[in-house]
Amino acid sequence: MPTFHVELFEGRSLEQKRQFVEAITKTTCESLGVEPNSVEIILTEVKREHWATAGKLWSEA
Repeated sequence: MPTFHVELFEGRSLEQKRQFVEAITKTTCESLGVEPNSVEIILTEVKREHWATAGKLWSEA
């Protein structure tokens, strides 16, 4: 059972998240030969103030 943990900035719409998980599921089924009901996707939304790159918070970029 493939399980994906995806961290992304908060703020995307329900429709965007729906399209994303459908695309990941479809691609996983095609490439790994598994059934859709075996694909698990966990989305974790993170505030920009809780994420930093190169020593800078994304909320301050």
